[in-house]
Amino acid sequence: QVQLVESGGGLVQAGGSLRLSCAASGIIFGENAMAWHRQAPGKQRELVAFVTRDGNPNYAGSVKGRFTISRDNAKNTVFLQMNSLKPEDTGVYSCQMNTYWGQGTQVTVSS
Repeated sequence: QVQLVESGGGLVQAGGSLRLSCAASGIIFGENAMAWHRQAPGKQRELVAFVTRDGNPNYAGSVKGRFTISRDNAKNTVFLQMNSLKPEDTGVYSCQMNTYWGQGTQVTVSS
């Protein structure tokens, strides 16, 4: 049974930082690209960043230069380091691998 479990969300002031983690189990982690998505209230879910199985990162324009995605294949975990957070970064952040999704973790950035 494949499981993706996110952690690390919370409430932070604008300009602050958070580090999200997504731990995978039940699947060969190293053979899959991993992605982070977010959904703000009343908005569609959007792709924030993804990392290929070779470790190459890609970012949405709105987070480029502020967010860093990385993976630790030995720990079956993908990370999202978020710096210089803005109120518009608020939302539920979910990790995704193939057709599998985590339950999401709430990130709230206050102004």
